Amino acid sequence: MRTYLKAALGLFAGAALCLAPQAAALPAAMSPPSTAEARAAADPAYKILVFSKTAGFRHSSIDDGITALRDLGTANNFTVDATEDAQAFTTANLAQYKVVVFLSTTGDVLTAAQQTAFEQYVQGGGGYVGIHAAADTEYDWPFYAGLAGALFHSHPAVQSATVKVEDRAHDATAHLGGSWQRTDEWYNYRTNPRTTAHVLASLDESSYAGGNMAGDHPIAWCKDYQGGRAFYTGGGHTDESYTEPAFRRHLLGGIRWAAGMTDADCRPETGYTALFDGSSTTGWKQAGPGSFTLADGTLTSVGGLGVFWYSAKEFTGDYSLKLDWKAAGDDNSGVFVGFPASDDPWSAVDNGYEIQIDATDSADRTTGAVYGFRSADIAARDAALNPPGEWNTYELRVTGERLEIFLNGRKINDFTNTDPARSLRQGHIGIQNHGDGDDVSFRNIRVKQGGGQEPGPRSGEVKGVNGKCLDVDGSQTADGTKVQLWTCGGSSAQKWTVPGDGTLKALGKCLDVSGGGSADGTRIQLWTCNGTGAQKWAPQSDGTVRNPQSGKCLDASGGTWNDGTPVHLWTCHTGPNQKWTLP
Repeated sequence: MRTYLKAALGLFAGAALCLAPQAAALPAAMSPPSTAEARAAADPAYKILVFSKTAGFRHSSIDDGITALRDLGTANNFTVDATEDAQAFTTANLAQYKVVVFLSTTGDVLTAAQQTAFEQYVQGGGGYVGIHAAADTEYDWPFYAGLAGALFHSHPAVQSATVKVEDRAHDATAHLGGSWQRTDEWYNYRTNPRTTAHVLASLDESSYAGGNMAGDHPIAWCKDYQGGRAFYTGGGHTDESYTEPAFRRHLLGGIRWAAGMTDADCRPETGYTALFDGSSTTGWKQAGPGSFTLADGTLTSVGGLGVFWYSAKEFTGDYSLKLDWKAAGDDNSGVFVGFPASDDPWSAVDNGYEIQIDATDSADRTTGAVYGFRSADIAARDAALNPPGEWNTYELRVTGERLEIFLNGRKINDFTNTDPARSLRQGHIGIQNHGDGDDVSFRNIRVKQGGGQEPGPRSGEVKGVNGKCLDVDGSQTADGTKVQLWTCGGSSAQKWTVPGDGTLKALGKCLDVSGGGSADGTRIQLWTCNGTGAQKWAPQSDGTVRNPQSGKCLDASGGTWNDGTPVHLWTCHTGPNQKWTLP
């Protein structure tokens, strides 16, 4: 698991309301936005490049923005290099940066060769942060339009508007309340990014004049994109923006996420209905001792052992339950699904399934486990888990009697119920207050009937036997480059993307069966992506990764598996050299 100091998000305490057993709906005690700028966790040192070249309108706020980003870097362990020289966009130079920030760039700012270098940087796992006029940039470059998420259309005069905070788990918005009143130049965009990006905040078009996006007006979003991470915020036109503590913290969260210092579910999200939206507990009941406090749109566990359950509806058939949670430290809680209506909390324990929140317990009772039944994929869980004090997002996807568990958008568990006395397809959902001293908070509990979304592109290491990583020999990109095992080191040669189309990609190319062969020992290599069956891979529930065209598995050759061991195609046998953990 990643090691962190205890987090300090700087949220205001807010007045707390106790939800006693069978309490009526109570209003939330809303708190003003946090103004904390200190880092949320002890991040390792890293570098970012701030690029502010303009070929069109130039914002006077660029200098203020650079100053603000330098201040944030000093306080949060990252170094800022600022430039307007596009010659910085070379493969060698970009490799030193975790994130490239486009700070109110405008017009065509990169040559074709510089664009290619930046594309390869992103495809190798690099981060992008776009601020304000970054959306007014490179209109004729399709890669950039996809990366930014949406491009500029027009804007009204600078004015105050209400920002609706849709996601309060992402590090860029977790410090904010449910709404955020601020003054800026509010862009209209040519397209709505909601279907391709995860919207963090949107504008209430009734709160200002000049919005033209038909009432659905995203203004900040994040997405996984071709192996990298992309965050955009429409704020930042005015000089004053960069002295606003809440806006500076918003930028910090976007940078930290793009740099991979914190994780979040940045898959597009549509079709969910709120069960708890932060303002009302209508339909919820407390079973057993203890309670939950309600403050700042957040439910926090007190005492126990009890279950706060949604009594208004029993869920049947396929559905996806999503919720945000945060543990203060080494705390215990869980989410229950598939249990009958009861005022006895042990009914949920004995008749349903608990998805655990407790990172220090045994494997079948730790965060991401189906408590007592199936451990999470610990490597995948550790790669996705944010530390105590930071928010995480669960998706619990029920399909028939199958339960898939996603943590911050990454799949970490896959369990199928075979007990005839239990059923995932029918029952209630609830959250646990475990006992005295267990401090776990929940926000934004929502459900989508008929199942959830497919996971979006994910990037990271592919780990195999002896904990070694799938590696592109020498970080070379020539067709036919050897793919091998190597000690994990975090290089771009070990950064693989699972884009959801059946391929595995690294360095902008695909994992490929040489010649489309099917014989045992056929070479596995890197090759230009071409959509053939030689480049399709299907992860299996037993940990193997199969090439459907040949019916055979990705296999680490031989029996010693040292650095440099090549991978090849081999008849599937589920041995340790055929077990892989994907991002």
